[in-house]
This record gives sequence, C-alpha cells and structure tokens, in this order.
Amino acid sequence: MVRIKKNVLLLGFLFLTAMGFAQKPRHTFNLGDSAFLLDGKPFLMISGELHYPRIPREAWRARMKMAKAMGINTIGTYVFWNAHEPQKGKYDFSGNNDIAAFVKTAQEEGLWVVLRPSPYVCAEWEFGGYPYWLQIQKGLEVRSKEPQYLKAYRNYILQIGKQLAPLQVHRGGNILMVQIENEYGSYGSDKEYLDINRKMFIEAGFDGLLYTCDPASDLVKGHLPGLMPAVNGLDKPAQVKKLIRDNHNGKGPFYIAEWYPAWFDWWGTPHHTVPAEQYVGRLDSVLGAGISINMYMFHGGTTRGFMNGANYKGNTPYEPQISSYDYDAPLDEAGNATEKFMKFRQVIQKHLPAGQSLPEVPKAKPVISIPSIQLTQASNLFDVLPAAKVNATPLTFEDLNQAYGFVLYRTSVEGGVSGLLKIKDLRDYGLVFINGKRVGVLDRRLAQDSLNVTLPEGKVTLDILVENLGRINFGPYLLQNKKGITEKVMLNDKELTGWQMFSLPFDHMNALTFKNGKSAADLPVLRKGIFEVKQKGDTYLDMSNWGKGVVWVNGHNLGRYWEIGPQQTVYVPVEWLKQGKNEIIVFELLKPEQTELKGITKPILDVVKKPNI
Repeated sequence: MVRIKKNVLLLGFLFLTAMGFAQKPRHTFNLGDSAFLLDGKPFLMISGELHYPRIPREAWRARMKMAKAMGINTIGTYVFWNAHEPQKGKYDFSGNNDIAAFVKTAQEEGLWVVLRPSPYVCAEWEFGGYPYWLQIQKGLEVRSKEPQYLKAYRNYILQIGKQLAPLQVHRGGNILMVQIENEYGSYGSDKEYLDINRKMFIEAGFDGLLYTCDPASDLVKGHLPGLMPAVNGLDKPAQVKKLIRDNHNGKGPFYIAEWYPAWFDWWGTPHHTVPAEQYVGRLDSVLGAGISINMYMFHGGTTRGFMNGANYKGNTPYEPQISSYDYDAPLDEAGNATEKFMKFRQVIQKHLPAGQSLPEVPKAKPVISIPSIQLTQASNLFDVLPAAKVNATPLTFEDLNQAYGFVLYRTSVEGGVSGLLKIKDLRDYGLVFINGKRVGVLDRRLAQDSLNVTLPEGKVTLDILVENLGRINFGPYLLQNKKGITEKVMLNDKELTGWQMFSLPFDHMNALTFKNGKSAADLPVLRKGIFEVKQKGDTYLDMSNWGKGVVWVNGHNLGRYWEIGPQQTVYVPVEWLKQGKNEIIVFELLKPEQTELKGITKPILDVVKKPNI
C-alpha cells in the first residue's frame, strides 16, 4: 500500500513537472528585412552589456532591475572560457560562474538575452577569455584551424551548450541570438575557420539565430556569409544601414553589437570619461532610425582577482588594465545610476512602444565609511613560501601549471662583483632582492628589464618576485602570452642557472599563517586585520597611501591596487560584507610599513601619481 502511494505521488510530480515545461511560453525570433521580428512583430532591441563574473551573484537581479529602469529590454553578455574551464577538463559553473542562473534571472526580470560565447571575448579580460593552459600545448594556435585548438574549443563549447542551449527563445528560454567568434575581422579573415565555428555552435545545440560582429573597417573580413552581420563602434544611421545591407543581401536587420558610451582604463594613465551630452543625440538618432543596439558597457562592475587583461601592439607600451571596470558607464561600478543613466533613460522613453512606460529608478544603494582599519597581523612573504620546484633555467607560470598571481625565482650567485642584471623577457613586473634586501623594481610597461647591482662577497641569494599583470587580450600578440621569466637571467652577459621557483597563486588565503608584530623593512608583506561593521553598505577601501598589491575581504579577492593610479580605491560590495566582524588581507609589495587604511563613501578613479619607491 505504501509503495502504491509513493508511485501515485511520483506520477503526480512527474505530471506537474511535465505540465510546467509544456506551459513554458515559446517564442519565435527571426530576421525581417529591416527589423528583428519577435513573435512576428518588429522588435527594437535595446540591449545593455553586463558580465556576470564582474558583479556579485547576489547583486545580479538588482543590476537587471536597474537596466529595466533605464529602458533596457535585453542583456548582452560574454561567456568566459577561463572562468569555466580554469584547468583542462575541469569545469566550473558554480557561484559567480553560474551563467545559466544569470540567464534565468534575466528571464524572471522580463529581460531577453544576447549570448556571446565566442570563445574569444577580448573584454579587457585576462587572455581575452582563453584559459592559460592552452599555451602549454606545443604548437596550439588560438583562433585558427590548428587541431589541438579546435579540439579544446569543441570540448568547451559542448559544455556551454549543455548549460545554455535549452534556454534559447524557441525552446522556452530568453536567449534571442548567439554570437560566433568576436571581432574576428580584426584578427583574421579565414571564412573556413568561421564556418567551423558555426558548425560547432550548432553541434552544441545553438540552433537558433547566429550572428557575427566586427568594427566597421573589419566587417567584411570577419563576417560569415549566410549569418547576420553586426557592426561595432559605428553609430551614424545611414552608414550602419549601408554597411549591413552591403553584406547581407541588401537587407537588415540593423544591429550595433557594441555601442560605446565611454571607455576602459589602464594603470598609470588618466581615467577615461565622456560627457553624456556627447552620446544623447547619437542614441536618439540610432533608435529613431530603427537600429537595435547593445550598449557596451551598460554596467562594467569590477574585474576582480587577477582577471584583468592588457593591450600590447609591439610598437607601443604594454598596458595592463585596472581592476575597476567602471567604464564611465550609465551604471557606475557599484550599480548606481549616474547622470548618463538618467539622460539615456529620457532618450529611450521617447522610443518606447505606445502605452509602455518605464519603472521607477531604484534608490541608490547605502554606503558606509570605516574611519580606521588596523591590520595587526603580518607575515613576510619569504616566511610563507611553499615547496620549490627546481630547474636549471627559470620556468614560466605555464611550466608551473600556474594561471595567475606571482612566482618567486631564487638562485645562488658567487658575490664580490658588480654589473648589469638583465631579465629576458620579464612578464610583467619584478622586484629584485639581494640577500633579502630589495635593490630594484622592473616594469614591463616602462620597458625596464635590467638594473645595475653590486653583490657582496661570498654566496649571494638572488630573488626575483614576478607578477603576472594580465595577459594580452587583443591583437596579434595573443600567441605570445606566457608569464614570469620567459627566457633567461644574465649577469654581465653570463646566464644564471640553478633556479628554485615558488608558486604564489594566492587562491587559498585561509591556508596562510599570520603573526603579530612588525614585518621586515624590505620584504613584501601579507597583512591581516578585523574590522567591525554595524550597518552594512557599499564602501571603498582607500589605498592611496599604500604602494602596490591585492586586497581580500571575507575571502573575496577584490582586485589589485597601485599607487600610480588612476584607481586609488578598491570597491567592497555590500553583498560581501557581514554585520559584525569582517576579515581583510592585504598583500603589499612596495610599502610593507603600512598598517592602516579606511573605507570611504566614494571611489577615487581619477588620480595618477608617480610611484614613490
């Protein structure tokens, strides 16, 4: 009898579940001659780009409500390969990497999604989204028909398909269309490679509307005939329409896949801002012409951890990007409406369908100040080193199976000499120590790879602490992206051998031990403190008196700071603070004597200084 009841209950559950799926509304999304057609009716897509790893998961819904309040009806997002397959064959779709939950949250908020799983994303993101381990496979060439790359790519996109293909609009989800590759015309022009992309996406289950996007000057090279072309960075209606018609059998729809309201920042250069007034008229004219857009970025958020990328063109300086991805976007780094938000909202209101109105703009989030945070515990970096790996010559991060962070290189040298110490090639930032005393700093941004040293008599310990400041994310140098000491170290033109390598990825901070008391004057230091929060709110850690390093709060890596700016604060989201006691850890490279900081109510993103070292 009990078994019969259980079976009846199980059948009832299965029936209700099946009914739930059956009742899930399915839509059609197609290309008209001049507009997108949603369920057969013209649809003006007003999309805003949001990146799920750059926003605390707890805040996804709030950001989406802000998007709706500005008039956004669609969310655009990349999918980040290196977030989801950090090590070969090991996938992560949990926590902040739960892209399916992000898409479903958008659907619950009444928003459509444009998906960009490329797998190359650019996005001012480490290695353009590629996982570091691709470089370990000898001969592998990204963005090519090279077999090792295509195999790794296929494995990845099939996993993405399992997560997201069921969420396409024609299956009852909210994903309207899916982008293959990403600005490929700025990198190559191999149509066969693009078609391989298309076939892989279909194999992964992305059997709806596929498209490509490229800057106007590269669209012909990056477009795959048969798919809808979209243009980036062009917003003159007549030119947009002509370019797309010329490459799409004389038809639309017309879509600006990346419409830029501002720009990103990199270390040591001024903060980029563009007044809203410069874009209000352009937005009005584009929407008035029936051209759909994806605003890049509607909200940038923060590139936390070590996931910022870098630019390098060979004949220009290496330019690692800052952790703040504020982007001078309509929604600021913390998710609050800016003047640009309000002015864009006014424009979008003019182009709403008859009878439709926008929701009220949510109030600004609470902010708090923390007058003093004392970091009372400390450990010198050299006291917490892991076991070393030994090799005759320096090993790169990739050789060490290490993605990000730092590596300490150590060797012994016969002293009693002076001369030029040269590192070839240093990627990207190095602190040089002789017998535990810092004697110099080398910076790839400034083309610094050598310094004059004087070694005392006897056996000398030479240490070089190297930081990966971010792999190149755009352009022809994607294949030259290994980190650490990538060739050799020479003293007076003689190569130094016999190296120990200490991996410092800093991905398990709870394993570190701390002591009370002072740190050594010259050595990088890890400092730890506890601070109390009576009422939760966003805050910004003021790092302007510190030198260079990384901050963790309650186990979350909040990103880098560097006195050269323009970013002088580190954003702490309210969602990651606790009422009561909170833990902070700071890894400081240059000013180990610092022991105090504070939390302020506004970010400092526009102060550039010369390093004080």
